[in-house]
Amino acid sequence: MDFKTDFKPETVQPMEIEGLSFDMITEEFGPHSLTAEEYKVVQRVVHASADFELGKSMLFHPNAIQAGIEAIRNGERIICDVQMVQSGVSKPRIEKFGGSIHVYISDEDVMEEAKKLNTTRAIVSMRKATAEADGGIYAIGNAPTALLELIRLVKEGIAKPSLVIGLPVGFVSAAESKEELAKLDIPFITNIGRKGGSTVTVAAVNALSLLAQQG
Repeated sequence: MDFKTDFKPETVQPMEIEGLSFDMITEEFGPHSLTAEEYKVVQRVVHASADFELGKSMLFHPNAIQAGIEAIRNGERIICDVQMVQSGVSKPRIEKFGGSIHVYISDEDVMEEAKKLNTTRAIVSMRKATAEADGGIYAIGNAPTALLELIRLVKEGIAKPSLVIGLPVGFVSAAESKEELAKLDIPFITNIGRKGGSTVTVAAVNALSLLAQQG
């Protein structure tokens, strides 16, 4: 396929750029075994990262997509590990269904408790989030310690998330935390390896909210 490269700034339309980008992604991504809805999530992850290796490393629990769509349509909370994830999630689409987006890592009580326990704010923020309510979509793109703590809370029956999107990036515990997530018998979206990040986590959440809106 020949793609246009002669865009002029004054004539570029956002949807035209996005559509062309998705066409390019589809051609370069090649054959896959993803469902149509899983592929829409992966497509947006690749669009956000320009990283096909990351896209092809994505893993989905069989119920992940449906669980995410239902959680959004039911107005469940979106819990983010850091502000960057919270800032990128489409607030209008979440609020359309009565949902809300939360991040606790900078809360004063979280900071005080983390200092008192000599642990990370990410860990304490997950404890606070899970104590407030069951359900919700947990979107973790930055802190492997947040994901590991959430996994511990799930195993102990304390946390009961509707969906965990675990895509933290890094060298220390990032890949390992995602391996542990993939062992859980709960809906999850994750990937293999060190790659990930806030941007791709946002892309996954926003892909789900688009699917929820389209249904």
